[in-house]
Amino acid sequence: MLNILIADDELLARETLKLLLTQQPDIGHVYEAESGTKALELAVKHEPELVILDIEMPGMTGIEVARALPKACSVLFATAYNEFAVMAFEVNAVDYILKPFDDSRFSAAIAKARSRIESTLTADMGKVSEMIQQLISSQQTHYKKRLVIRDPGRIRLIDVAQIDFVTGAGNYVELNLRDGTKVLHRETMATLENQLDPLDFVRIHRSSIVRRSSISELRPNDKGDYSVILYSGEVLTLSRRNRNKLNELTC
Repeated sequence: MLNILIADDELLARETLKLLLTQQPDIGHVYEAESGTKALELAVKHEPELVILDIEMPGMTGIEVARALPKACSVLFATAYNEFAVMAFEVNAVDYILKPFDDSRFSAAIAKARSRIESTLTADMGKVSEMIQQLISSQQTHYKKRLVIRDPGRIRLIDVAQIDFVTGAGNYVELNLRDGTKVLHRETMATLENQLDPLDFVRIHRSSIVRRSSISELRPNDKGDYSVILYSGEVLTLSRRNRNKLNELTC
């Protein structure tokens, strides 16, 4: 949802912008300010993703407000003054639209704002992910206690203690958790194997790793491999090339 602050000393201008925003998808809270001073106060309090500013307003000009806004706020100028465009872009404004503007021009400006905000969010998520990974690494031994899963728009932390078994192919693995949840993780089996404590996990096949304590039964097959039956009812295969790990599975 896109939260927006409209700052304009003219009531009609604010009402027009609010009406245009009703035609946009995923608009959250819309705040209003009739002066530059009030605009900055509301921006600091609510930190909307987008601030739509007029130039000439009581208290502070739109340019002054833009310079003082929290870094999380993107700025779009909607004004009748064309001579401030250069100054507007010096404060990193998303766009500068002149009154009167039509619906299509306004929609194009909002689209540019969304693109800027999404790009910033993606970059910020990358930094957060890196910080989390560094924090986890600093608090753990050689083996992982938690895995960082990057999904579109979010970062999840999965406790290794919740993993029952792992299957995979290529550059992806599927983490099968004890509650029945399956989580896709962009990692190779070889890399993940090196991250898991061998006292808890054993690789029994080129495409599967199993938690030792999850195994309830081993059944030999005609082809020299074994069926590995878990308490959950899942059946995996211990390949012939990994038969030397039988002792590891039963100890």
